[in-house]
Amino acid sequence: MTIMRVKIAIQRVRVGATEYRVIRPAEPLANGALFDNGRWYSMNVDREDGRRIGALWLLAARSPRSLVYLPIRATPDCPSIDHYWPTEDRPLDLVLVHHSLQFPPSRWKEVRRRISSAKCPRELRTASVPDTDLPADDEIDYRALNYRDNRDVLRQRVHAETLILTGSAPAFRQPARHFFAVAKEGPPAAATSLYLAGGCNYHVCRYFYWPHLDEGDGQEIHVEYSPSWAR
Repeated sequence: MTIMRVKIAIQRVRVGATEYRVIRPAEPLANGALFDNGRWYSMNVDREDGRRIGALWLLAARSPRSLVYLPIRATPDCPSIDHYWPTEDRPLDLVLVHHSLQFPPSRWKEVRRRISSAKCPRELRTASVPDTDLPADDEIDYRALNYRDNRDVLRQRVHAETLILTGSAPAFRQPARHFFAVAKEGPPAAATSLYLAGGCNYHVCRYFYWPHLDEGDGQEIHVEYSPSWAR
């Protein structure tokens, strides 16, 4: 068993009668970005931040009483968003929430405002997540994803320039493996092939989605490896 570690900051804020615990990366993610191009959500990561984001998804599965916040809306544009077809990519932040918390997306803007205040204390920690939390492909019942009564889905809501994903622990663990796969397979491909933004020659990516997601209103999430662009 391998232990994955990620440095995080924990903040607590109260909105109305409810106190929220927010987990975020201790340091900014320089090479992790999320965009909505109107057809799917596109996430671009390099090796280091791909692994950090994957660990944070696993941490969301282990933290049903917390919001996991990835402030990546201000990440500099990466080369991979220059697709072959005209599009207006809208940058977004990302929040992962366990469904048992019953967090109203409409409250996120106020929560973010309060944790962004210089007066809001930050508790710095190093979180540890075992790689055994990552499910193997043969452990996933792909047929169950097609069932309308399947509860292990990610519900999508965009509010205050943030994609808020709400789901169960398995719903966070299953996609986490895609970030680690892209982070592992991307660098060797980049070292041996010509890089062209948006595809061609080497293009290391993964898609994840759930049939019947939000009754047809949900979008697929496309995770693509991009060489470090902001370091």
